[in-house]
Amino acid sequence: MLEGRTINLRIVEREDLPLVLTWFNDLDFTGKYNPLDAQQSKIDIEKKYDKLGPEEKWFFVEKKDGTRVGFIGTHLFGELEIGYTVIPTERGNGYCTEATRIMVDYLFLSQDRVRIAAATNSENKASQRVLEKAGFQREGVIRKGYFVWGKWSDLCLYGLLREEWKEPKILTTTSSK
Repeated sequence: MLEGRTINLRIVEREDLPLVLTWFNDLDFTGKYNPLDAQQSKIDIEKKYDKLGPEEKWFFVEKKDGTRVGFIGTHLFGELEIGYTVIPTERGNGYCTEATRIMVDYLFLSQDRVRIAAATNSENKASQRVLEKAGFQREGVIRKGYFVWGKWSDLCLYGLLREEWKEPKILTTTSSK
């Protein structure tokens, strides 16, 4: 478990996949800025989980009492990229920002990475604020980068270089809870 100040990140285990599937298929959870193609079956989610490479991880965002309030993960799209979301009733509480900071610390401490990338819908101002608070720099825009809810949307690209990060900002401890 990766411990922060107000939340922890706990690795998603195979037995957690039913909740992950429920969340990924919930349009309120995935939100209006993500493609509708996220609808998945139990087999789909198990295949994705089984194909995670050694550098790719899925974590639950948990309050200190163990309540799961969100998801953050890494995936490789030529480079390591992070993605996150929090259940609608818990948005606006700073959980994504803290989770992103914890993930950045973890990735730079555990891997010899030069940079971490992220992308967000150009209309998703909250996600852009999360990334900027976590130290990411806006690097550009892919015009009409993906199809979301019946229309093409621009995609904002963000990156954080190791030399911009320098040292852990929030990760307090790791444990095997």
